[in-house]
Amino acid sequence: MDEVYKSPIVPEAKIFQAVVSCIGGDGTIYIIPKSFETALNKLMAEIQNTFKGLGLLIPYCWKKGEACVVRGSDTVWYRAKIVEVSGSTLQVQYVDRGYIESIPQCHLYPTTFYTGIPPFCIPCQLYKTLPIGNFWQQEAVEYLQELLKNEEVEIHVKELPENPWGKLSISLYFGGMSLSSFMAYQRYCVAEDCQNIEKLGEFEGNLLPSYLLQPLPVPGEIFPVTVTHLVSPKEIYICLDSSENLTKNSATERSASCDSESLSKALKWCNKIVKTLPHLTNFKKELPCLAEYVDGLWYRAKLLSITQLVPVQILVQFVDYGTYLVAPISRLRHIPCHLLKYPVQAVRVLLTGFRPASDDKNVERIPYSPEWSLKALWTMVDCVEGKRLFASILTASPEVTISLYGDDKNLVHLKLIEMGLAELDQ
Repeated sequence: MDEVYKSPIVPEAKIFQAVVSCIGGDGTIYIIPKSFETALNKLMAEIQNTFKGLGLLIPYCWKKGEACVVRGSDTVWYRAKIVEVSGSTLQVQYVDRGYIESIPQCHLYPTTFYTGIPPFCIPCQLYKTLPIGNFWQQEAVEYLQELLKNEEVEIHVKELPENPWGKLSISLYFGGMSLSSFMAYQRYCVAEDCQNIEKLGEFEGNLLPSYLLQPLPVPGEIFPVTVTHLVSPKEIYICLDSSENLTKNSATERSASCDSESLSKALKWCNKIVKTLPHLTNFKKELPCLAEYVDGLWYRAKLLSITQLVPVQILVQFVDYGTYLVAPISRLRHIPCHLLKYPVQAVRVLLTGFRPASDDKNVERIPYSPEWSLKALWTMVDCVEGKRLFASILTASPEVTISLYGDDKNLVHLKLIEMGLAELDQ
């Protein structure tokens, strides 16, 4: 049956990116290497131009293993082969996707046009990983489907199959996490190569490392930033912004951009598995954790203080934004340690060159910083929110102090001075 198409081609690279196209009923993981996508799209376009309308409408004696094209539920034509013949309905496998489906005969067309092109998806199995009961249970297969289908992952090739149509033995990583180790952690399997399992667990007490700090550009260098949070008109949190003109950015900014992109992918995966992570039981100050924000998503955070004992309420800070939240323990989870390798994205800085206006008559003040009026704070928010900004570091210790410029190269605090909400601080 397999010989109707050429056998799949495995990329030469031992480590490559791929998209999981399907999880078979037996737990087989079908992947499409990212390097194959251009050729696959070209073939798909050619098939659409060749086959139009319905499939073969005249009687035809289908044979198991026969090559064909199939019109999917999305009305797109795909390469396939017959897996089972049963009356007017045929079971087919999409050779470039991996999944098996029952299709009426009128949606198929026999053809050998494309059998000389190897399938673009590769069947895989996890290396040295034994499912509980010696086969993947239905619950585990459904979990794999929910977790991996259509997601981009990293593949490490471990062993080639003896049979060219057999399964490639791989280690699969999602968001920096080993799939074998994670499934073993969930008690779906036993992984012989278990070195990562402990890294999925809880981290408490003195064993827990802290977050890494973001490396900053050298003083005097002007670099793009975004403001993520304002404590007062002078105290803000910024993120390095290297989305613009990447080729001209410093090594520090390019590194920050790469870290931010990788962190976003890792957090996306963590949001998919967050229910499997245990709730916090240790409330030590500065403890890294995952916290649920008001948008329902989970982000990296650290504990600051217990604000209420009954019920327990914890003040946390989201380290990649600088924002604060008082949260119940139900919205706090242990953080997988691979998320600690990314430096915090938000940097606390103080703006220089101005101070609160001595004659600011606005009665409403910032409760925790009463030297500033609320009007001064909201004016500064208007000056920086959603704006293209640039910064230059003046001092890096003991506090990071910066000058902050707008897109027009003017200092952003000049607006507060014009409105009498601040004055120059020479």
